[in-house]
Amino acid sequence: MWNTYLGKRLKGFGYATKGAWMLLKNEPSIQVQAFIVVGVTIAGFYFEISEIEWMFQILAIGLVMSVEGLNTAAEEMADFVHPDFHNKIGYIKDVAAGAVFFAAVAAVVIACIIYIPKF
Repeated sequence: MWNTYLGKRLKGFGYATKGAWMLLKNEPSIQVQAFIVVGVTIAGFYFEISEIEWMFQILAIGLVMSVEGLNTAAEEMADFVHPDFHNKIGYIKDVAAGAVFFAAVAAVVIACIIYIPKF
C-alpha cells in the first residue's frame, strides 16, 4: 500500500506532521509564535473579522511559521556541518533569521491593517 501514489502522499503527510510536531515541541521561537497565533485567532473571532481578513491573517501565520521552520532547518544543518563558529556559517544563519524578520514584519503590518480600525 505504501508504494502507491496515495500511499506515498500519506507517508509524506506523516513526515510533515512529525516535523511540525517536533518544531512545536522543541523550538522556543515556534512556541512563542504558536502562542501569538492563538492570540490573534481569538482576536479574529472577538472582532468578527471578515473572510478576506481571515485569509490574510492565515496567510501571514503560515508564512511566519513556515519561514521559521526553514530557518530552524538551516541552522540545524549549519550546526551539523560545522559545529564550531565559522564566519560563513554565521552569515548563513543570520540571513535565514533575516528572512524570518521580513515575514514577521509583514505579519505585524497585516495585523495592524486588520485590527487598528477595530479600536
